[in-house]
Amino acid sequence: MIISPPFLPASGLTSTDGSKPDPMMDAVDKFELAHGIYPVAADRSWHCGAHLAPDVHGPVHAIADGEVVAYRVCQHAMDEGNGNAGFVLLKHSTETGDGRTLTFYSLYMHLLPLAEYHTFGHDGTQLPAFLHKPSGPDTRGKVTPAAKGNGQKVRRKDVLGFLGRYQGVTYLHFEIFMTPGDFDAYFGHTQLGVASPGTATTSDCWGHTCLTIPAGQQFYALPPGADAHGKLHGIAYKAGLAGTNALPLVVEMYFSKGAKYTNVWSVAADGSRTLLTPEPVEEKDYEYDLYHRATALYEACPSDGYEMLRFGRILSTPATLPGAVRATWVQIPYDTGKQGYIDISKEEVRKLSDADFPSFMGWQKISDGNTPFGNDGLCDVEMLKKPVRDAAANEQPAVVKDATEVQKADALSYYVKGHDEVRRTLRGFICNAPSEWDSTHNETRFAKLLDEGGFYHGNRKGYEDFLKYLEELQFWDVTGLPAGQKLWFFHPLAFIRHFRKCGWLSKGELSQIYDESTYTALGKTGEQYRELYRGAINAVFRKYRIHDPMRSAHFFGQCAIESYHMMVVRESSTAIGKAVKTNHPSIIPELNGYFRSPAATPIDETYFSQYDGNINLGNTDPGDGIKFRGRGFKQLTGRYNYSEYWIYRGWLDRKSYDHTWFKKKEGNNFKPGPKINNPEFIGNDTYSCVDIAGFFCVHTALQKAADHGISESVSRAVTKIVNPYDVKSLPLRWRETQNSYRALGDQT
Repeated sequence: MIISPPFLPASGLTSTDGSKPDPMMDAVDKFELAHGIYPVAADRSWHCGAHLAPDVHGPVHAIADGEVVAYRVCQHAMDEGNGNAGFVLLKHSTETGDGRTLTFYSLYMHLLPLAEYHTFGHDGTQLPAFLHKPSGPDTRGKVTPAAKGNGQKVRRKDVLGFLGRYQGVTYLHFEIFMTPGDFDAYFGHTQLGVASPGTATTSDCWGHTCLTIPAGQQFYALPPGADAHGKLHGIAYKAGLAGTNALPLVVEMYFSKGAKYTNVWSVAADGSRTLLTPEPVEEKDYEYDLYHRATALYEACPSDGYEMLRFGRILSTPATLPGAVRATWVQIPYDTGKQGYIDISKEEVRKLSDADFPSFMGWQKISDGNTPFGNDGLCDVEMLKKPVRDAAANEQPAVVKDATEVQKADALSYYVKGHDEVRRTLRGFICNAPSEWDSTHNETRFAKLLDEGGFYHGNRKGYEDFLKYLEELQFWDVTGLPAGQKLWFFHPLAFIRHFRKCGWLSKGELSQIYDESTYTALGKTGEQYRELYRGAINAVFRKYRIHDPMRSAHFFGQCAIESYHMMVVRESSTAIGKAVKTNHPSIIPELNGYFRSPAATPIDETYFSQYDGNINLGNTDPGDGIKFRGRGFKQLTGRYNYSEYWIYRGWLDRKSYDHTWFKKKEGNNFKPGPKINNPEFIGNDTYSCVDIAGFFCVHTALQKAADHGISESVSRAVTKIVNPYDVKSLPLRWRETQNSYRALGDQT
C-alpha cells in the first residue's frame, strides 16, 4: 500500500532526525486547524474529518490510487465568494499483506472554484480532464449539483483541485472512512478492540513492533552468558541495571536511518500510562549491524534469527531455528532511569505490530457501547472523558446541571482544545458515526437548533431555509452508497501516517515501478513476471525494511539491470534482447538438474567452464562454474557465496567444513568444501530468488549507502557495491532508480 497526504510540502521530505521516521507527516500535521477537530464539532455534533490549511492555496493531491465515486466542480463560489463547495470523493482498494485487501474512501471538500484559479496563479491543466469543467449548471450564489464518478480513475499524487475556503476560512475538510462491510472484512482479522491482545499468530506484520511485558519480570544488567567484557557470542552489550518492573510495560520498537529506537510506557491499574522515555532510546547502527548480530547469535539459522531481532518472532514458514535457541535479549527501560535486558522471545511477552491495531497503542473503536454521543447526536463532555482516560479531565469542572447549550459547547471546547494529550488520544478513535453529507440524519442532528437557546429558536422558516441549503451542499444521493447507515471514520492524518508504514505493494502499484510493459520473456510480459514474484518481493521488503522509498527505489533500479526487470533469474551465456525466446536457459526452470537445463547448449557449458577453478568464487571442483552460476534477483555466484547463503538459511551447518577450504590444499587437492547438492533451488523458488537480493543488501553496506538519498552519486555508490565492474550500465541504473522513486516517493 502506497499512501501519501493530500498536501506534499517539499520541506517535509527529508530529515536528519532518525527518531522521527516520517518527516512528511510531521510537516502535514502542522496544517491541522483547531476549529475542525476530529471527531467533535464546535456545536458538539459529530465532525468526522479534519480541517487542514497549509500556508498557500496549493494543490490538493489524491492520497492513493483510486476510483472517483462522486465530485463537484463549481465555476463560482456561493455565499458571496466565501463558500467553496467543490469536492472529490474517491474509493481506494489496495493491499496491506498477503491476501489482505483494504477498501476505504477519501473525501476532499471545499475545493477552489474554477473562476478563482487565476487569482492564485493556477491554470488547472494538471488536473484530470473531468475536473476541467463544472459538474452541473453554473448558478451564482447556489450550490452546483454533484456528479457521479462513472468509474473514472486517478493515481496517487494526481491533483484533484486547489485549496478553497468556507465561511470565510481557508481550509480543506478531509475525511477517510470505511463502509461497515469493508471495515468488518479487514479489521475482523486484526486485534482492534481486543482488551488484552495476545501475540500475533499470522505473518501479517508491518510497521513498528509492539510489546506488552507483564509486571514482575526480571531484567538483567547483561544477557545471561555474557563474558567479562559484556559480549555474548562476540556481540557487545552495553551494561544496564538489574531489577524488576513494578508495573506492566508497553514497548514500541522501530528502525530508522540504521538505528533502532525504543519507547516505553508503564501502565497503571486504571489504564493510564506514563511515558518512561521522554525521547526514544536510540541504539545507533543497530539495524546496519543486524546481519552480523544474527549470524553470531543464531548460528543454527541466522535468517530466522534476523526476524527474531526485528520482529520478536519468526514470520517465515517453516521456521528453521529451534525454539531452544531463540532467546532474543533487548535492552528496555523498565522504570524511571533504569533499563536492563529481557528475553522478548518468552511467551509472557506478547509480540504484535502496527498491523494488529493493538488497543495499548491508542486505537479505540467508538460505537454504541462506548460512544460519548447521545441519542440527540451531541457529544457530552463528561462521557467523552471516559474513553479519553486522561489526567487532564480532572482539571475541568463537571458541567453544571441544566447548563445551556452554550455552556455545554464551551465546556467541551475547553476540554478538547485546551489539552494536547486529549487531542492526541482522539486521533486513535475509530468512530462508528453518520456522515454529515448524508441528508438522512439532518433532522436528528440539528433539531436542537429549534430548542430554547438554539440558533433558530422561534425562527422555523430560518431553520427550514438552513436545511434546504444544507441538502444542496450534501451529495450522498449520487455516491451509490446506502443512505442512513453509519460509517467507520478515522482521523485522516493518523490513518495515513499509520498505513504509510505498511509498504506492501499491490499489483497496480508494483506495475508502476518500471516504464516497460511490452518486454517479454518466455511469452510473458514484465508485469506478469512481477506478479509471479510480488508476494516474495513484499515479504523480503518487510523482512529487511527495504520498503522505505529510497531503499526500494535503489533496489528496483539495480534489479532492472541485474535481472532484466526481474524477469531473468539465471545467468546465461547469451545476451538478453527485448524478447527472450521460450527456450532460453536463463528463463526456464532447471528441471533436469543444475548441470544442464533442458535447453542448455555446449556454448553454455563452455561459457561457464571459465569459472571452474576461480578461487575467488570458491569454485574448486570441476563443474562448479555452471553448478554455481548466477541465480536470483541479485545473481548469487560461486560456491563460496552459495555456502554463505545456505548457512544463513539454516540449510548448511557452518561447522561441517573448513571455511578456508579454497585457500588450503591437502597435497594437490583442495580440502573438502561445503556440500550443496541443489543450487538450482535458488532459481526455481520464487522467495529465494528475491531473498538473495535482500540477503545481499544486509550483508554488505548497501542499505547504508542507499540511505544517503536519491542522487546520481548515491546510485553510483550503490552500483559499486552491487557490480563494481559494470561501468557501462551506470546511466541505466540511475535512470531506473529515478523512475522507481517517482512511483514510490512523495515528490510531485
